[in-house]
Amino acid sequence: MDKDIDLFYQDFKAKATERIAQELADLQRSYQCELQTYLTDRCTRESSSWQRDYSSEAAYLQSIAANRDAWQAILGSFEADAVPAANSSTRPFHDGDDFYAEWVTFEFLPGVNSRAVIALPRPTSSDKPAVVISQHGINSSPYQVFGANDPRGFYGACGSQLVTAGFAVVAPVNRTTAEGRNLLERLAHLCGTTLFGLECYKLNRLIDYLETRDDLDVSRLGMSGNSLGGAATIMCTPVIDRIKAACCGAWFNHRKRKMAVIDPRYSCFLATQEEHAFIPGWLPDFSDSDLVSMICPRPFMAINGKADGIHWWPFTVEEWERTAAHYEQLGIGDRAELVLHESGHDLVASDVIRFFQEWL
Repeated sequence: MDKDIDLFYQDFKAKATERIAQELADLQRSYQCELQTYLTDRCTRESSSWQRDYSSEAAYLQSIAANRDAWQAILGSFEADAVPAANSSTRPFHDGDDFYAEWVTFEFLPGVNSRAVIALPRPTSSDKPAVVISQHGINSSPYQVFGANDPRGFYGACGSQLVTAGFAVVAPVNRTTAEGRNLLERLAHLCGTTLFGLECYKLNRLIDYLETRDDLDVSRLGMSGNSLGGAATIMCTPVIDRIKAACCGAWFNHRKRKMAVIDPRYSCFLATQEEHAFIPGWLPDFSDSDLVSMICPRPFMAINGKADGIHWWPFTVEEWERTAAHYEQLGIGDRAELVLHESGHDLVASDVIRFFQEWL
């Protein structure tokens, strides 16, 4: 018998301390690999929870209603803590020949304020502008949305360009650092909710506020976001029917790989310290194509750079093919569009404007 194998079968009292430590390390490694393999398989397996009916748009919406309820349950509910509508406060953000904008603040949960920049085009006209919610991403703010403090140009001053094109732009503030979001996500999980769900609830209350204004056409409401703002777009739009068209920048992905499969071709969240990116119950039922299937039949655009390290673009194309199939089977393939550009983590303003000009 091999000497090492012989040692393995010895009575533990006959084994040296170093040998016991080695065996423990070997056992731990084996168990780690077994568990990781099982859990990765569970995250990435095909979902069995969908029973989509493509016979008509009405039948389709009915067939995904239970899945939308399940997604809302994963995000969490905050209605029980709702604060009655109260007066909002404002302060200036920008007053120029190109557009006018102000900060708007109001309480939406006990002691918690919604803050957003609302920008209106100039010159003003009797026609109320359509509205685009433009959500910033990680380490960003409404300032980047409007082209300030964005030296790498990821946002392309998209908010300013949308206003110039005649849209009203609403740029909400979300918690922006990974460390801050991690702490809040832990607390949210402890009370059975999620930070994304709270931000989705906040967005709903912001839309309530927008509907009280007489200078906006909120019946023509779109949402766009870059990076973590793209995450907000693809997560919130499925459960907010008032959003009529959605554009997701620098986020749409092969979600199962992105979250659970470490690969040198893209950044996998599993290999980061970004705890805020992990939502209990997200996978396997709600990949990005599944989330968009709950936006369908409303128009949806994804914008991704081939050189963006958040994804390996051929995998994203695979996920997009599953997404587009929902629209195509309903005979509305023109309402779904993937824009793949040659750059990196950038939002292409011209495509965003073109999309909302067509669908709002």
